[in-house]
Amino acid sequence: MRVGSDMVKVVTTAPVDAAEVVREAMADAGAGVVGNYTACSFSFPGTGRFRPEDGAAPAIGAVGRLESVEEERIEFVAPRSVAAAVVEAARAVHPYE
Repeated sequence: MRVGSDMVKVVTTAPVDAAEVVREAMADAGAGVVGNYTACSFSFPGTGRFRPEDGAAPAIGAVGRLESVEEERIEFVAPRSVAAAVVEAARAVHPYE
């Protein structure tokens, strides 16, 4: 990656058991190319917290109840030209709505 290049960082979180699928989809869409390497990403564990409100269809938890989920934060760099495709790829395989 060059300083001043047209690169962006794309970040998401996913439940631990879905993180690899999300990472693969993002890389397949063009994220994580650094020099002669592909699928370069950085992940670290954490706890995601959320409360689904009326109208939500939560994959985990219940409407009105605060939920905590062990997740991974997933970070990639990507050319700005493929950033929208990378986000869409993550959404397509992500278990959350």
